Amino acid sequence: MLLRFSHLQLNSTDRDAMRKAGKFNAQLMDFLRPHVREGVDTGSINKLVHEYTLDHCHCPATLNYHGFPKSCCTSVNEVICHGIPGDYILKSGDIVNVDITSIVDGWFGDQSETFLIGEVSDDARGVTQCALDCLYLGIDSLQPNGRVSDIGDAIVREAQRLGYSVVREYVGHGLGTQFHQDPSIPHYPNRQARSERIPPGICFTIEPMINVGTRQTVLDKSDQWTVRTRDGKHSAQFEHTVLMTEQGPEILTTTKDGPFRGHKF
Repeated sequence: MLLRFSHLQLNSTDRDAMRKAGKFNAQLMDFLRPHVREGVDTGSINKLVHEYTLDHCHCPATLNYHGFPKSCCTSVNEVICHGIPGDYILKSGDIVNVDITSIVDGWFGDQSETFLIGEVSDDARGVTQCALDCLYLGIDSLQPNGRVSDIGDAIVREAQRLGYSVVREYVGHGLGTQFHQDPSIPHYPNRQARSERIPPGICFTIEPMINVGTRQTVLDKSDQWTVRTRDGKHSAQFEHTVLMTEQGPEILTTTKDGPFRGHKF
């Protein structure tokens, strides 16, 4: 049994700091919720994220992160992740993933949700439902010192049952005083994930990206950030920050108003 992440285990003070970061990030998501609607451009969503975060004396983590130019990610329809907010105006039939990460007193909170805009297709609704369900199935698969691969096993099982695919190139990650750190959290079961376990005190994200068609991805050559499905079909994602405790997984980014476990779109 490999517990190679033991050096990243958080003490009680650190855990409370992560809870504070997660709580603010969830508060920000609830603030954004009524603004993610038809007729709103994604740049306006970014502006709201930026101003709300600064008004609360915190920092938007994505801004200038390895050169990323905005304070959040907005990924529309076939965009899997890392969509750059801009002039695009949301219209009925779109789905959009809003991914926000906040730095609160040096600690990171990270989450995302996919929003349905107006009347959407069956494919759009179905893949969004699957992504939400896969998030919670991944969380519910966990126990102290359980295998990292338990997450991917649960996610792939559900996605394949419904005929969807799971993105492999982009994964969950450890979180703390760094944006991305160990452990890597793949949403499919690979050899490394089967050999690694998650002890209490480890904080990380689970963020399955589920595609209607192929799992294959394409990186936009012009901006070097936007990731799309190779076949142009829809992709959806949900993400939470999770702390492993001695009693099991604790979600740190639960919103007051968002879709919860069991929600039906």
